[in-house]
Amino acid sequence: MDSKIVLITGATAGIGEACAEKFAENRYQLIITGRREEKLKKLARRLEQEYKAIALPLVFDVRNQKQVENAIRELPDNWKKIDVLVNNAGLAAGLNTVQEGQISDWEQMIDTNIKGLLYVSRAVSPAMIERKSGHIINIGSIAGKEVYPRGNVYCSTKHAVDALTKGMRLDMMKHGVRVSQVAPGAVETEFSMVRFKGDRERAEKVYDGYRPLQASDVAEAVFWVATLPDHVNVNDLLIMPTDQANATTFHKL
Repeated sequence: MDSKIVLITGATAGIGEACAEKFAENRYQLIITGRREEKLKKLARRLEQEYKAIALPLVFDVRNQKQVENAIRELPDNWKKIDVLVNNAGLAAGLNTVQEGQISDWEQMIDTNIKGLLYVSRAVSPAMIERKSGHIINIGSIAGKEVYPRGNVYCSTKHAVDALTKGMRLDMMKHGVRVSQVAPGAVETEFSMVRFKGDRERAEKVYDGYRPLQASDVAEAVFWVATLPDHVNVNDLLIMPTDQANATTFHKL
């Protein structure tokens, strides 16, 4: 039997990279996407060397509708049957109040976290519907369940992911396509470095005094959701560090 194909957006770092490793370890064929071409190619080589996995890097920005459409349309025939789509690409930019917010930060988050997820899902899902099989897994966040101070627009985008997951499931259920969300709490990745625009000292303080999730923890959850029997769908999985009770409450030493 041919290996299943998984497409992972935002695969150059963090949760996306960890998901790529987990699926590669389990003999999936991988389409890994991102904006950083050299990092994608390096990851593809590593997956092939370490796991003997076949990995196809696709360089595009999920915010660019034409790039997304062209990349999916031009896939070689033997890569078109995407079994699992992991909509992972996303980010937080800034931590300002609304009245002090940077419009460019807002647009970056909305264009990546909401519109990017929609563009990729729109390009991939019709073939799943035609085959009457497939699984879309959206990476949400605790920020899609609660709103925390200065999280305004980021939390709004992740609430949108939560709602879109529910809406997509309603639309695709009759076609045999599963739709799930995996929503992590605090994960130690480059997330905070991106949010604080390279301020390493400020980013590292986010994880001081407690043990956050690692990207590999979330990848384990994503893989479990993806590999349940076809008649089983995990609608929503909220995964937190033991030291985190909700969006704002941590047990820190």
